[in-house]
Amino acid sequence: MPHDAQVALVTGGNRGIGLGITRRLLADGYAVAILATRPEPTELLDELRAAGPDGPADVVYVQGSVAELADHERYVDTALDRWGRIDLLVNNAGVAPSVRADLLEAGDESFDRVLGINLRGPYFLTQRVANAMIATRGDDVPDDRPVGTIVNVSSISATTVSTNRGEYCVSKAGVSMATKLFAARLAPEGIVVYEVRPGVIATDMTAGVTEKYDRLLADGLAPNPRWGRPSDVAGAVAVLASGNTPYSTGEVFHVDGGMHIPRL
Repeated sequence: MPHDAQVALVTGGNRGIGLGITRRLLADGYAVAILATRPEPTELLDELRAAGPDGPADVVYVQGSVAELADHERYVDTALDRWGRIDLLVNNAGVAPSVRADLLEAGDESFDRVLGINLRGPYFLTQRVANAMIATRGDDVPDDRPVGTIVNVSSISATTVSTNRGEYCVSKAGVSMATKLFAARLAPEGIVVYEVRPGVIATDMTAGVTEKYDRLLADGLAPNPRWGRPSDVAGAVAVLASGNTPYSTGEVFHVDGGMHIPRL
C-alpha cells in the first residue's frame, strides 16, 4: 500500500554502524526495513518502534543475508508490499575476515566469504532496488531532486592497505568502484549514488583491536584524535539522503576524523 513517509532499506541495520543509521533515519521520519542474518531482535525492534518523532515508528525486520540473491528479492518485495515505494538504500552490511592472515597465507574461502558479503551482495541488491525505484517513480524524472538515493558504506580500507586483511581492502575498493558505476548509470534515471567512507569507528567489529587503535590515535593517526561513533556515520548518511545535493553523485564522504588527509 502507498506510504506517505520516505522509506529506507538498511542492510545490517540492527547493530553497529547500521543501527546508528537506523536510529537516525527513524528520528528523521523514515520508515525503515532492516535486513540482517540474526533472528528477529524483538526487544530492539520494540525500542526502535517506540522512538518515532511523531508516534510509533514504522520498522520491519527481514532475516536474511545480503550475500543471497533470493533474500534480496524477499527483502525488496517485503518493503514494496508494505509501503509501495523505496526512497533510500543504505548498503551497510559487511564483515571482516574471520582471521587476520598475512597476504601470502590467506585462503580462498575467506576471500570468497568477504567478497560475497561486502561486494557481490550490495552490487546485486543495488541493481534490484534501482530497478524497483525506476518502476515506481513514473515517467517524470525531475532534475531538481532525486527520485531515489543509494548510499554505500565502504571503509578507509578502500584506499588504505592492511596486508593482514587483504580481502577486506579489496572488497571495499570494489564498493568504491561500484559506487561510481551505479552513479553514472543511474543519474539519467534520477537516482543519486554516494559512498560514505568511515575510518576507525567504535563497534563490535573493532572491539578486538581497541588497544591497537587507541595507541595509533594517540600517536596522530587522524587529525581528530578520537574514535568515530556510529552516529557520526549516520549523520553523513542523513545529509546525503536529504535530497539537498541533487547535482552531486558518485561522491565520497569521509567520516574518519581527517585520517585520509596526506600529512608530512
